[in-house]
Amino acid sequence: MEGLTDTLEGEPAGAFSLELEGPTAGGLRADEGNLVVRAWRLLEREARRELPARLKLHKRIPAGAGLGGGSSDAAAALRLGDALFGLDLGDALLLRLGAELGSDVPLFLLGGTVLGLGRGERVFPLRPVPLEPILIAHPGLHVATPSVYKSLPQVGYPFPQACPSLGAGEAPPWRNDLTGAAIYACPALSEVRAALLDTGGEPLLCGSGSCWAARYPDGARRDAASHALAARPGWTVWNL
Repeated sequence: MEGLTDTLEGEPAGAFSLELEGPTAGGLRADEGNLVVRAWRLLEREARRELPARLKLHKRIPAGAGLGGGSSDAAAALRLGDALFGLDLGDALLLRLGAELGSDVPLFLLGGTVLGLGRGERVFPLRPVPLEPILIAHPGLHVATPSVYKSLPQVGYPFPQACPSLGAGEAPPWRNDLTGAAIYACPALSEVRAALLDTGGEPLLCGSGSCWAARYPDGARRDAASHALAARPGWTVWNL
C-alpha cells in the first residue's frame, strides 16, 4: 500500500548508528529503547560479537495507530542484520528473538496471513484471505497500547464466539475484541467509528487503535468514502 510502509536500509560500518527520517519520525529517538536498536542488540547477543552497521529508517507508518509500525521495523532489523552479516540464524531462532521484542513481532517476521496463538507470538501461516475494498483511516490520534489493556477490566471481555476454519480458507470474523477497551481509553475513537459508518463502511479497529479499517461493497463506494474522510482535518486515509 503506497505511503504506508517504513523502509529500513543498512550497510556495514565502523560503528553502529541509526538515523531516523520521514514524515512520522518526529518524536522518535534512535536510542537503546528503539525497537530497531533492541533487535540489533539481540542479534549481537546471538552472534557474540558487535555488528557495526549504519542503519537508516524512513518512517511513514504513524506511531500509536495500531498498525504495528515499531514491531514491523524490529522484524525488518532482525532480517536485515541476519542477512547483512551472514549470521544464518534460521527462522525458528529469529521468531524467538522477535517474541522477546514484542508479541506481534513474529507476525511480521512470518508475513502474509497468519494465525497467532498464545500472546500472539506463536504464529502459523494461513491461506491468503480474499478482501473486499478496504480503506484505513488515521484520525491523527495517538493511543498508547498499555492504556487500552488497562481498560479491559472496566469494560469486560467480549463473550467468545465461534471462529470459522481459517485453515480451510474461510473468511475471518470482522471484529476486534479490544474495541470496547480502546474506546474507553480514548473516547474520541467512537467518533471515528461513527464517521466511517456514515460513509456506508463496516468499521474495524486496527490493533489497539487509533486507526480504523472499513470495508465496502465495491471499490466505487470505498473510493468515495476515502475522498470524503481525507477532507477531515488531521485525517489520513489509505486504500487497500
